[in-house]
Amino acid sequence: MQTAAEGILFASGEPVHISRICMALDTDRPRAEEALQRLGDYYAFERRGIRLVRMEDSYQLCSAPEYAEIIRRAFEIRKTAKLSQPALEVLAIVAYYQPVTRAQVDQIRGVDSAYTMSLLLDRKLIEECGHLQVPGRPRLYRTTQGFLRAFHITSLEELPPLPGVEEGGQMRLEDNLEQLEPEE
Repeated sequence: MQTAAEGILFASGEPVHISRICMALDTDRPRAEEALQRLGDYYAFERRGIRLVRMEDSYQLCSAPEYAEIIRRAFEIRKTAKLSQPALEVLAIVAYYQPVTRAQVDQIRGVDSAYTMSLLLDRKLIEECGHLQVPGRPRLYRTTQGFLRAFHITSLEELPPLPGVEEGGQMRLEDNLEQLEPEE
């Protein structure tokens, strides 16, 4: 079962949801997850050049981070540009308050975030995920699996708590939504 799961992940090249793996292997989720855990442990223990990465309910084979520079040289890949401070700010707001509108991001930052959000969309760190049910129906944004992969986390629950914000941080933003609606 491990080798079949490995073949699926290798052939995909993209994250594969656990339900698709279970369907392909004709097995239940606990057995599939156990096989994937053993596969991931094998790669880590044997210090292989690839790693099995879990992102929420999906899995993907990726190169081992310690070989990133060597892999870049082999393919003459330029180092990816680092995110600017404004991009990190916008990304943090989207990650903690998602789904969120651009106007909400602008309100929190106090400056226009249109360019920065388009940059994050181009880099596939955030994505559109619907529209807010208010006049004008502004777009809603959330983080992507690419965000999880880039920051080496498996789910948003691994984000550290926001300093000075109680557990109901999302409610604070929703309370401020009234300020975003047009006056009548």
